[in-house]
Amino acid sequence: MGYLGNHLATVVTGVFAAVLTGLWPYFVGFAPILEFVFVITVPITWFLTFVCWISQKSTDYMHKSQTHPSHTEKKSLSNSQTVQIFTSDGKQVSLTEIKAAQNELSGELNKLKESVKIKDSEIERLNQEISNLQTLIQIESLKTELANLKMLASEHKSKNK
Repeated sequence: MGYLGNHLATVVTGVFAAVLTGLWPYFVGFAPILEFVFVITVPITWFLTFVCWISQKSTDYMHKSQTHPSHTEKKSLSNSQTVQIFTSDGKQVSLTEIKAAQNELSGELNKLKESVKIKDSEIERLNQEISNLQTLIQIESLKTELANLKMLASEHKSKNK
């Protein structure tokens, strides 16, 4: 979050607007174009400062329910083993319960992987059988066609005699 509380853009724009506002009276008599530039830029920079401030306030408001631990709190959380985890119901869950659930789910995942491997091998075997059956059908079709050709050839010989 930093020293400025995420308002760095607001501060930088505000400082720039304040410097322009402070310099404006010193350049009033120099050139009309310079005065015109100040008349345009000073209100715009103050408007940008206001927009930055409002947008950061809006962001802070939208994220106020999500508490983020500071840098030092993150270090202490990583060093300590006691972590409080809450479910969406608001119930507290311990680290051992999470580990147990993780182990259970890992076991179920391994069983599913094994069943998928078995099913994959069965699908491969069935595909091989289908391929063999298609080959047998093609062979039978060729035998039938050959028998038909032999029959036609014998009829053709008998007619020619």
